[in-house]
Amino acid sequence: MTRRILEVVEAGVVPYAEALEWQRSLAQARIDGRLGNDLLLLLEHPAVVTLGRTSDAGHLLRRDGIEVFETERGGDVTFHGPGQDSWWVIRSWT
Repeated sequence: MTRRILEVVEAGVVPYAEALEWQRSLAQARIDGRLGNDLLLLLEHPAVVTLGRTSDAGHLLRRDGIEVFETERGGDVTFHGPGQDSWWVIRSWT
């Protein structure tokens, strides 16, 4: 069995759109072999609501100045905010 290294990055508060772009960039680097180890990004977002591919906008009850971000991921309406940890994994499956 080959041992793998998982690097943990404690990023703090990162806006959702910025974190998503960062994740996509890191994932591509991992796919291309430019990133040697798997990563676990630990972060929080300023208040944001994500709408997944199967979301129903009618499920979003109030915006109250909170950013709303449509994403290609599954799910419905999800709130992310300060104090709520988000763990994003960048992992090679080969």
